Amino acid sequence: MENLFSRDEKKQYQLEQINDLVEANGGLIKTSEIEALGVDYRRVLKFVEEGYLIRVKSGYYTTKYFECSEEQWIYKLFGEDGILTIESALWVYGYLKDRPYKWSIAINKNTSKSRFHIDYPIVEPYYTEPEVLELGVTEADFAGGRMKIYTKERLICDVLKYQEKIDREIFKTGVLAYIMDEKKDVAKLMEYAKERKVLKKVQNMIGVWL
Repeated sequence: MENLFSRDEKKQYQLEQINDLVEANGGLIKTSEIEALGVDYRRVLKFVEEGYLIRVKSGYYTTKYFECSEEQWIYKLFGEDGILTIESALWVYGYLKDRPYKWSIAINKNTSKSRFHIDYPIVEPYYTEPEVLELGVTEADFAGGRMKIYTKERLICDVLKYQEKIDREIFKTGVLAYIMDEKKDVAKLMEYAKERKVLKKVQNMIGVWL
């Protein structure tokens, strides 16, 4: 029996099936779910190469047709137990004008490292001891929901702690913005500085301005 579809028609049909599944699953589908549609793995790789499919992380894909911002992806992937920190938190608080290219997420150090083996969006995990992970946590409006974020004071302490990992201009802009913030809580800053072992840095680098 001759094939009912031409090669292009079959390709379009498969893409429509995949996109319908992506929509039904809220944006992410597994390799096994694609293959269950009759699409073999070589075709999956070809769709990725051609830009129709986007590999989010190992074994998980979305399509270019699925309307989802980077913020929404972060919320979907890490909204349950991740905490916005460093560059990302500075941006959410308005301390940075432009959103950094990578997302900084604090996470329990015992979590699976494979969660961060993703191609999109670009994420930098900050693996943190469980006993200090929840120190100074609050929430902020994010991607249509509420996501955990460190308070400004805990954040600035971590910015000082991880100074060597942060772009110099972002570091300078973020710290100066906090200094100029009329709603800053200096007492809390000193409290968190002791906990995060950056008290001398706070005193030497920004204490004169507080």
